[in-house]
Amino acid sequence: MSEVSDEDFAEILSQTRRFVRSSVVPREAEILADDRVPDDLREQAKAMGLFGYAIPQQWGGLGLDLRQDVELAIELGYTSLAVRSMFGTNNGIAGQVLVGFGTEEQKSRWLAPIASGEVVASFALTEPGAGSNPAGLLTQALRDGSDWLITGQKRFITNAPTAELFIVFARTRPADDQGAGIAVFLVPADASGVVVSPKDAKMGQEGAWTADVGFTDVRVPDAALVGGSEDLGYRAALTSLARGRVHIAALAVGAAQRALDESVAYAATATQGSTPIGNFQLVQAMLADQQTGVLAGRAMVRDAARMWVADEDRRIAPSAAKLFCTEMAGKVADLAVQIHGGSGYMRGVPVERIYRDVRLLRLYEGTSEIQRLIIGSGLVKAAQRKA
Repeated sequence: MSEVSDEDFAEILSQTRRFVRSSVVPREAEILADDRVPDDLREQAKAMGLFGYAIPQQWGGLGLDLRQDVELAIELGYTSLAVRSMFGTNNGIAGQVLVGFGTEEQKSRWLAPIASGEVVASFALTEPGAGSNPAGLLTQALRDGSDWLITGQKRFITNAPTAELFIVFARTRPADDQGAGIAVFLVPADASGVVVSPKDAKMGQEGAWTADVGFTDVRVPDAALVGGSEDLGYRAALTSLARGRVHIAALAVGAAQRALDESVAYAATATQGSTPIGNFQLVQAMLADQQTGVLAGRAMVRDAARMWVADEDRRIAPSAAKLFCTEMAGKVADLAVQIHGGSGYMRGVPVERIYRDVRLLRLYEGTSEIQRLIIGSGLVKAAQRKA
């Protein structure tokens, strides 16, 4: 049951839409050129509660459930994805680890400042040799008296340059019959031995910062072990990622909707030989394919969120939604560039940015290939259990 009534959520959604369309869209070129989200937009997002919209109200958040989360994400996907990225890890893969698996003391210490935006939490899972499959991670956490020493290298960590807290996944022992041997730790960014590299230079999503993070004999107390258990890490990672996949699917729908809107507006006004290009049937066919993809994706992500909240399917549906919606957004963005012709390849034209931005959606929080494996293996295993 959501903590937020439909009436209150309608107001939250309306405010978010106004923020995106009136405050952010006009400044997309500035975000792209400066490779950063302006401070005043960050402060607006904080004041609106966007740094904690998915954090329960008892910890200072808005308390939206995943059905409401995806509606918000569709709106946020309509503009530069860097804005959503500012607070995405607080609400999503990082914050949800604490919400779902933290001890009461850990929640009391961290969730309120995460929800307010005072603290940016970063999800440190990916490594050079362990991306979509967390079972392959090599970062180690070794006991040293009543403390832990963490050593390893993390890669492509979202919000690492601005993080105050890292949610760090590390191996405490080799995988065995008892579990994967992966724990998760709360590591303050200013802890001795933590080194954040310069931010990555990426193909797109300017203003959404990622970086490598190194951990060398980083000492944390036993109280930093999330949930007080060495065997929570793998389950926490998979649960957080699965929930995040529904959110990413919704972002993709929002980005695809923007690409469609830009395409329709361009087709209705741009001319060839004094005829609006939207009058040409082949252009209309591309618009039709875009519209069909957006409608299918929106319906699919809403259904996946409903099943998550009802605890009907928290594995196959999230992967299917992410697979379909992110692939769909790529196709819609590609068609948008095609409809714009040469103009669509020019910097400063929204569909050029969207084309680059959405490419990453098919890679992070599990590639499309990993989603296919999760879906296929899940279906087979379910059939074998019934047999």
